[in-house]
Amino acid sequence: MKYLKTIAEECIGCNACMSACSTLYFKEDNPEKSAIQVGEAGGGGYTLSACDQCRVCVAECPTQAIIVNKLGVVMINKALCIGCLACVAACPSGTMRSHRGGVAPFKCIACDACVKVCPSGALKIEVKEG
Repeated sequence: MKYLKTIAEECIGCNACMSACSTLYFKEDNPEKSAIQVGEAGGGGYTLSACDQCRVCVAECPTQAIIVNKLGVVMINKALCIGCLACVAACPSGTMRSHRGGVAPFKCIACDACVKVCPSGALKIEVKEG
């Protein structure tokens, strides 16, 4: 299974990852439209959250718009999505996202755009069995 591994202790809070993600998928630099989120943690550190491909959302989708591809990545077929956001409500990590004005939900698909721009090595694409 391919996924984005986050290493919060390496994060410097530059938000380059959020910028790269939203720019790639929504053609605008907007943190609200980033599938990876950086937050402040106590003690001056940062938190990183991105989909870990747990697949809870797959079972919640009433139209079967959410599937798991051959690499183990959870994907959304926007043509089948009715925008009910049941997947967003069911996501245990809060990483299935939606934004104001958006019809379909979105999430990290382990594409590596954020990894390429991360100056501190806080993000990596990994593959694990399962």
